[in-house]
Amino acid sequence: MPSRGQVGVTAEGMLEDLDAAALAYADRREGATSAEAEASREELIRYCLPFAGRLARRYRGRGEYLEDLEQVARLGLVKAIDRYDPERGSFTAYAVITISGELKRHFRDRTWGVHVPRRVQDLSLEVGHASMLLTSTLARTPTTGELADRLGVPEAAVREAVESAAGYSPASLNAPVAEDGAMEFGDLLGGVDADLESVTDKLTVTDLLLRMPARERRMLAMRFYGNRTQAEIADELGISQMHVSRLLSRALTWLRQAMLSDDPPHWEGESRGGRSGMQVAVARDGDVLVVRVRGEVDRDTADRLRIGLRHAINGKGVPAVLVDLAAVPLVDAAGVTVLLDAVQAAARAGVEFGVAGAQPYVARILAVSGLAGVLRRA
Repeated sequence: MPSRGQVGVTAEGMLEDLDAAALAYADRREGATSAEAEASREELIRYCLPFAGRLARRYRGRGEYLEDLEQVARLGLVKAIDRYDPERGSFTAYAVITISGELKRHFRDRTWGVHVPRRVQDLSLEVGHASMLLTSTLARTPTTGELADRLGVPEAAVREAVESAAGYSPASLNAPVAEDGAMEFGDLLGGVDADLESVTDKLTVTDLLLRMPARERRMLAMRFYGNRTQAEIADELGISQMHVSRLLSRALTWLRQAMLSDDPPHWEGESRGGRSGMQVAVARDGDVLVVRVRGEVDRDTADRLRIGLRHAINGKGVPAVLVDLAAVPLVDAAGVTVLLDAVQAAARAGVEFGVAGAQPYVARILAVSGLAGVLRRA
């Protein structure tokens, strides 16, 4: 064995004694200037390059160019030299571990065509090695269960590793599949997505829903997304089931008409100016004060109508008040209550009160609610 500080070789002059060379480098580095230490480092690196090349050649044939593997091995050699401490043992053993680690890391991080978690990559290598051993022993391809028993892992993990191995070198979508090169591999994948035709309709419906009042949007969501019954919707909104049925029917009819039209129709119950909600306008027609109402009269808008009627009835010199409901498609319980209160207030004030222009559906609601006596026929 060569003594400390000497470089030894075999009789053939081919195999290096890396331990002796590393010890000599460590001795020269002590007390040397920075330039001398760097020169000694470069000399040791050049001396160990053949050793790094031999380790790199162990990994050839795995889809990587040998020149790339040698470059990675040399990087590992430099790291081993820079981190070497003579007090911790053999430099050769440390260099083997460091260089091999760099080569394995290169294969793990740089050569996979698809990103795969590290644990799956490592298991994929173990599965491949175990498969070769069991094939040699059993004279057949091992099953998933046999591989799992051999490696001590669940069968699901083995299947995941086998599937992930295909990501190491995925096939190119541009690879030709015909002799004339007219068709590529990517042409054979995928198919026509029938749902693509409905994308435009879904976007249109989304835009139309945003044009509807919040209550109708909520009801449609509860009915068709929440799978709620009309009775459940009525209980939550505090209205009758008949009212829910009518609102849903009107909303769906409007959506259907809007889907078939380039210019969506006006939403019944909204103002033409685009401002949603009920509107109340008061105008005098001779001795009669006419209160014209446009839009739905429900619990959200009933207070607005109550205020308008109160001012009309309590106005000075007003012998009669007529409520025009020709533009009102719906009156719910809250609206009926407002009209009943207005009848009583008009009676106390000595003002004649009437309701005109009510649509048939609204007229029936008012009639069964005790307002038949104030309805005026056109």
